[in-house]
Amino acid sequence: MQTRNKFFDDMSQLMTNAMGVAQGAKAEAETAMKGFVDRWMADRDFVTREEFDAVRAMAVKAREENAALEARLAVLEAKLAEAPKAAKKKEG
Repeated sequence: MQTRNKFFDDMSQLMTNAMGVAQGAKAEAETAMKGFVDRWMADRDFVTREEFDAVRAMAVKAREENAALEARLAVLEAKLAEAPKAAKKKEG
C-alpha cells in the first residue's frame, strides 16, 4: 500500500507552479522581443513584402518593354541603313 508523502506533493506543486511562471516569462519575453524588432524595423524604413513584389513586377515589365523597344529600334535602324542603298539603285 502506498502512502502519500507530503514532501513529494509539495515538490510536485512547486514544480508545476514554476513551469507556469516559466511559460509566462517566455510569453512575456517573446512579446517584448517582437515589439523591439518591430520598432527597430520600422525605424529602418524597410519595405513590406507586398511593396517589394510590386516594384519587382514593375521592373520585370520595364525590362520586357525595353527589350521590345530595342528590337523595334534595330528594325528601324536596319531600314534606315538600307534606304541610301535603295536610293542609289533607283538612280543607277
